[in-house]
Order: sequence, then structure tokens, then C-alpha cells
Amino acid sequence: MVLLAAAVCTKAGKAIVSRQFVEMTRTRIEGLLAAFPKLMNTGKQHTFVETESVRYVYQPMEKLYMVLITTKNSNILEDLETLRLFSRVIPEYCRALEENEISEHCFDLIFAFDEIVALGYRENVNLAQIRTFTEMDSHEEKVFRAVRETQEREAKAEMRRKAKELQQARRDAERQGKKAPGFGGFGSSAVSGGTTAAMITETIIETEKPKVAPAPARPSGPSKALKLGAKGKEVDNFVDKLKSEGENIMTSVGKRSTEAAKVLAPPINMESVHMKIEEKISLTCGRDGGLQNMELHGMIMLHISDEKFARIRLHVENEDKRGVQLQTHPNVDKKLFTAESQIGLKNPEKSFPINSDVGVLKWRLQTTEESFIPLTINCWPSESGNSCDVNIEYELQEESLELNDVIITIPLPSGVGAPVIGEIDGEYRHDRMPEKSPRVVPAISFISKKNYCNIQVTKVTQVDGNSPVRFSTETTFLVDKYEIL
Repeated sequence: MVLLAAAVCTKAGKAIVSRQFVEMTRTRIEGLLAAFPKLMNTGKQHTFVETESVRYVYQPMEKLYMVLITTKNSNILEDLETLRLFSRVIPEYCRALEENEISEHCFDLIFAFDEIVALGYRENVNLAQIRTFTEMDSHEEKVFRAVRETQEREAKAEMRRKAKELQQARRDAERQGKKAPGFGGFGSSAVSGGTTAAMITETIIETEKPKVAPAPARPSGPSKALKLGAKGKEVDNFVDKLKSEGENIMTSVGKRSTEAAKVLAPPINMESVHMKIEEKISLTCGRDGGLQNMELHGMIMLHISDEKFARIRLHVENEDKRGVQLQTHPNVDKKLFTAESQIGLKNPEKSFPINSDVGVLKWRLQTTEESFIPLTINCWPSESGNSCDVNIEYELQEESLELNDVIITIPLPSGVGAPVIGEIDGEYRHDRMPEKSPRVVPAISFISKKNYCNIQVTKVTQVDGNSPVRFSTETTFLVDKYEIL
């Protein structure tokens, strides 16, 4: 059996997702799929149709078709068995057999298709194995997570016990008229009930680095903290009065202003061969700890502006140890990338497109492992009468990263006035939200010039002669969603 392509298309022959397993142009596959509906005879029940060059093996799925395009000398029984496996894979990733749902999960389907067929030949796998391979599930990982969760529950129970002891000690000291035991670094700010949220936006300003040898920013000690302390209600009342009169109040406690500390990104000197390495992270944590979900998507975009450098190969260095899933462009030589970590076209005589951004490699990482969180946030509240002492800590766990323009958004109850900040690294701003504003959740945003998965292009060479080519790289690590629910 030689399977040329597998596709999900509409009844009009429009391709929604297609995976080619042999060298085939986009125009060719679109032409084959467009001709497919015209070949079916109305009123006859068949599972395949043939032309002079190829055979279509298909299965209707409501308003769509699952279509396999094979050579005419392939075994029709094996084709039908493979078609059934492809048709069973789609409901595993798509809740409904509709065009929008298929498009939304197209990459998941392509990854699954690649597990079924390799280089045009069927792999000896079943549905359960495909699910295991794509999810990268392992028994050892489940055991490790179970042990870790047990340790976390024990640590939380111990923390609650200690908190009760400290709270009891404070009440006993207040009854005896003694000075209450100190809680290092904690201040207080009156907090009362309410449903409408206000926000504190804290922008952490990185110190300006020398241009000669920039180094990653790593907090000294276990963490840095934002500390809230009480200095009386007079300040709150005065600030509220100014705001009610229309004044725009912004309080700054940092050692230097935002404008003085802002580091402007230098202009990028783009060579004839330029690459953009971009990663986006989507992360959701629980308020009591625990990573609910973390998903990261990355891509290398290639831009060539000079035609004489159109036939090149990219040498990729992958130092990731977290189990990231890599996927090359269909026109990229997968064997070459697997064996030598080089990105080149399947046909070395062909050229990359000129003056356009081409995605040549993408990767995906999905995990619930807490140690993978790049920036952690911890909040330590302590109630005392009508006030609340809060210490907020943030810690950069990934030492190889350097984060800039970090913004931490913290919702506050309504009717408490502006909080009193005892100590902070950077600046903060208190924004009063409208009465009927939507609920705000704690969130984080940042930007980094270093990627998380540590996948880099180290060298570019010509296909002919293997001579080196000058190139430039632009790396960006962004936040798509970073919430604490």
C-alpha cells in the first residue's frame, strides 16, 4: 500500500485539513480533492472511486468526507482498514464533525495522522496506541504526580496548622496587652467585604544591563515580595477625595521612574536570511497552588530577501528536556531533520519562497508539571481585626529566562480605598473599577527575548558546497493567557 495523502474535506471538495505523505504540491492536492466529488455517481453505494492515476477511498461523516488518496496498485482491503482507523481518530479530538471544529483541532489531527502512516506506508498501531503516543503518557509520570500531590497535601496541612498557631499566639498577646508577635515583611491594609473588584497593576522594572555582557535576571534569595502595610486611613481618604474631584492619581514607590528605567529594544539588523522564533504560553493555576494546565506553542518563521540564498539548510539545536513535540512543514525533509537536526526542502533543487515569512518548524508543550511554571506567584494573607496583612511573592523559576515588562494584576474588594504599599520592587498603580465592571482574576503578562524551550538555529549553510550563510534571529516569548483562578 502506498498512501499519497489523507484529508478531511467538504462535500464540495474543499480541503479542511490534509496531510501528504509523499512529495506533492498544494495545487496538486487541492486539484485532486476538488475533482473527487465529481467522480462519485449519485445513487450508488461505493467506498472508492478511481481515475487513471489515483484511487479515492472515502467514508462520509455527516457533512464531510474522510478521504484517502492512494495509488491504483494498492491493496483495497488494507486501504479500507486504514480508512476506518482514520475515521475513528477524528472523534477522539473533535467534539462535532463540523468544519469549524476540524479546523480548530487540525494540528492534533495531523499529529495523529503521522502516527498512522509513515512515508506512505501504514504503521502497525491501534487507536489506543495513537492516543498514548500523541499524549506522551507514561506510568512513571503518573506515579511521580501522585507522590507529589501527596507531599503537597501534607505541606498544606502543615502550613494551615502553623498559621493557626501564629494566629492564636497573636490573639493571646493582644488579650494580655503585650506586643503581638511579628510576621516578617507583613504590613496591613483594611479590607472589607464586597463583590466589585479593583485592580493593582504592578510593573516590575528590570535594571538596565550593560550592553557588553547581558546576564539573565534572577531574584536573589528565594523570592522578591510586594508588601502591603498600613499608615492610617487619612491617606486613603485624601487620595479618594482627589480622585472624586477628577484628579488622576498614580503612586510610585520604586527607586527610579518608569521612563528612566525602561529599556528600549534595539533595532534588529536583518540579514538576507532572517528568522523569527516566537513562543506563546497559556497557563492557568489554582489559588491554593497546583498547575491546572500549561500549554506552549512555538514556531520558527524563515524570511529570505535575496534569491541567491533561497537554497539553504537551517541547523537546529534542541536542548529541551521537557518532552516538547516537534513538527516540520510538510515540504521539509523529515528524515533529514530527524537524523541531522537540519531543516531543508525534500527536493534540494527547489528554493524557499522569497520575501515572505514561511513557518518551517513548530513545537508544542502541554503539561501539568508545576516545576515547568516560568514565574510563580504566592500570596500570604493574615487577618487582624478589620485589616488584612498581605505579602505577595513572585519567583522566576526558569534560570535561563530574562523577563521584561512584567505586569501583575491583582483584584481587590470594593470600598476599601487604595492599599498602602510598605515595600515594592518596581512600581504600582491602583485603578478604581466601575461599579458594574466584569469580574477580574489575578493575571500576569511579560515579554522575553529568550525562548522557553531553548530551540535555536545555530548555523545556516548553502545546499551546494555547504558554505556558511550570514543570518539574523529575532526571538520572542509572549504570554497568551496567564491566570490564577
